[in-house]
Amino acid sequence: MELKRVVVTGLGALTPIGNNIEEYWEGLSTGKSGCAPITYFDAEKFKTKFACELKNFNALDHFDRKEARKLDRFAQYALVSSDQAIKDAGIDLDVVDKFRVGVIWGAGIGGLETFQDEVINFAEGDGTPRFNPFFIPKMIADIAPGNISIKHGFMGPNYTTVSACASSANAMIDALNYIRLGHCDIIVTGGSEAAVTKAGMGGFNAMHALSTRNESPETASRPFDSTRDGFVLGEGAGALILEEYEHAKARGAKIYAEVVGGGMSSDAYHMTAPHPDGIGVERVMLNCLRDANIKPEEVDAINTHGTSTPLGDVAELKAITKVFGEHAKDININSTKSMTGHLLGAAGAIEAIASILAMENSLVPPTINHTTVDENIDSSLNLTLNKAQKREVNVAMSNTFGFGGHNACVLFKKYSE
Repeated sequence: MELKRVVVTGLGALTPIGNNIEEYWEGLSTGKSGCAPITYFDAEKFKTKFACELKNFNALDHFDRKEARKLDRFAQYALVSSDQAIKDAGIDLDVVDKFRVGVIWGAGIGGLETFQDEVINFAEGDGTPRFNPFFIPKMIADIAPGNISIKHGFMGPNYTTVSACASSANAMIDALNYIRLGHCDIIVTGGSEAAVTKAGMGGFNAMHALSTRNESPETASRPFDSTRDGFVLGEGAGALILEEYEHAKARGAKIYAEVVGGGMSSDAYHMTAPHPDGIGVERVMLNCLRDANIKPEEVDAINTHGTSTPLGDVAELKAITKVFGEHAKDININSTKSMTGHLLGAAGAIEAIASILAMENSLVPPTINHTTVDENIDSSLNLTLNKAQKREVNVAMSNTFGFGGHNACVLFKKYSE
């Protein structure tokens, strides 16, 4: 059976450095930091008092008050970003076969704020179980794609992938394969997360996973820098319209890029730590290259997982060197988490979008906040430090890894007929 070609025809983004694709790219290309002191709650007693929150996002600009109350922030972000992508793709909802349009969405946690608030309210009460009737449907991770499909009437495959920080990358790979195999014409995919909450910050602090650079939050996310001390929690959403090539061509759709492959693997090592030798990461990139039928020397850019953790950054770069050999020195390697923070389940989506935009604009966004060389990192690698670099990008890879050892890798190619 010949696999069908899959292309990207629409994009949408809500990120800490921009609330649409244009703003997001402006932030990426200029090296903008999205990190600042937390405004959602009083973080004075927390070890980490900062995060990459969305700025200037008001739910009532997008939903009426009654509707907004029924949606956790992660679901609001999913609906807004997917609306952007659907509009960008120019999909005619009156013409498209909605039985062949699916929604496959990623979320690492789901409605954490809803769960947190309902449990706190119960604990502070007299023991009478007074819960909001929307508690469960606001909280569950699969409600995001459910709401997207309900709004637009999409009746194809509809579900959520949950693989911690690899969730939206896994969603994109599933979407790719459903279309490749001929089951769908279009799939709305991506991911959203809204974990900047008391429970989210407290939980990650308890694991010693977050940076505590409270004196300089805007420089706290510093992948590959020897002084890195943990990741910065971010929030938001990224949405992509994946479409079967002939279907997109027939309706005259704008095509951003071709999705040529996806790879998956497991570290099978530890609940939260990466394998120190990057074995699983090495394997996921090899699997992705094989699936895409792309040679290592064809890859021009890699948007790394690059979270700014002491172990993870080194392990990933070791794996890149093993997979790409001498060619690794010719690849523009970067981490856009230096600007957006770590969006957990939405990371794969917004970083895939960053890879596509780098390809479209022939410009690789920087890894900002780098000041001190890490002697454990090969100095011959081009980590695109502190300033964007002009470059023609024909093939771009995006890596995303999650707690539990989940590894996912997606490969994009510049579109040509």
